[in-house]
Amino acid sequence: MAYRDWGAKTGGGGVASKEHENLARKERLRELAMETVDLKNDPYFMRNHLGTYECKLCLTLHGNEGNYLAHAQGRRHQGNLRRRAALESKKQAAKPRAPIAATARATMRRRMKIGRPGYQITKQRDPNTKQFSLLFQIRYPEITEGLQPRHRFMSAFEQKREKPNGKYQYLLFAAEPYETVAFRIPNQPIDKGEGKFYTNWDKNFLNFTLQLYFENRKAGKDTAGTAAKNVDIAGGTEGPKNGSKNEADPFAGISQPG
Repeated sequence: MAYRDWGAKTGGGGVASKEHENLARKERLRELAMETVDLKNDPYFMRNHLGTYECKLCLTLHGNEGNYLAHAQGRRHQGNLRRRAALESKKQAAKPRAPIAATARATMRRRMKIGRPGYQITKQRDPNTKQFSLLFQIRYPEITEGLQPRHRFMSAFEQKREKPNGKYQYLLFAAEPYETVAFRIPNQPIDKGEGKFYTNWDKNFLNFTLQLYFENRKAGKDTAGTAAKNVDIAGGTEGPKNGSKNEADPFAGISQPG
């Protein structure tokens, strides 16, 4: 056999083929990855019960860590990573998002309450129509900036703090960060006619005013005027002048004042 069949001396060989260049490149990438990449943080790297390694993304088997790292740098694995990222992005875009207002309300409900607002109630009677009226003045000196107090009427059978009494209904006032306060008033129809139901929020003095009129009943049955003698804050007969203590805000869904 001729000497040339055994190859040439060192440095005297020809140019490497395309196949040898690819093998050398993969070997360099493997060695570099072994030094820089931590396989513990790779979510797709797994060692099976046979002692070999698997790529959970591409579903391929590898004999050693270096072979897996070379695969992770390859075109197939990188393409699957891009497709997985695009799929996750599409799912996130299709997921319904909570309305901004609902998110804001949930955030506000988690805030710490600072106590009860001060209030003043004035009982009046219209000299012309003889209608009985109530004037509520609620003071919110520490109200959250940009918010406006809200109010709501509640049935006696809707609330859970007192034994239901069909003779009364409840008028609620709420404003962050104060506790919600509820007043027990006669369960009579409210006159929503022009000039008979009035609300106002004074941004300068931070006072919320609500005035309401009860509809007139039949002659000799002025039940609104009689029952209104017992108008009080929910949970007591007269109530303190600073409002009523409320546990964990049980009155949800308070409407915006008109």
